[in-house]
Amino acid sequence: MILFKNIQSSEDIKEVLQSAFSIELSIDGGWGYTQELATIILEADMPIAQLEHTIASMRTHIEMNMTLPKENRYAGINLAEIYREEHTLDTITFQKVTYQISAIQEELYKIFIDEYKDGYGKKEFDIADHFDRKKEATIKREISYWFDISKVL
Repeated sequence: MILFKNIQSSEDIKEVLQSAFSIELSIDGGWGYTQELATIILEADMPIAQLEHTIASMRTHIEMNMTLPKENRYAGINLAEIYREEHTLDTITFQKVTYQISAIQEELYKIFIDEYKDGYGKKEFDIADHFDRKKEATIKREISYWFDISKVL
């Protein structure tokens, strides 16, 4: 099993995400690994679940691609929500959202993309075999992400 490291940044999460993804979010707090390190959503200009998914996707791309050596990076990273729980502590409302992540090692992903582009529409291209091999090369993992949504309720 592949283990990915939690982000160990003392920098402001908002600044890191703005620098890495050129997006400005109204957030504060931590990286959401625990309730104590929850990402605080201060304002939401989209549905909360969509914003949570966006933030979780960015954290996952940092963990699985941007902070790893080139030979260990993953691509085709997708998150799908599995379930969510709501927790209340005093006057704070948290959502713990669990996602299933799928991804393929970056170099292999590039090979699959090129193979598909070159073969699509050609009689000799076995598209079923292509997708079977791609599925076999895909890793899956589950993560949980804690959000403090008290300010947007």
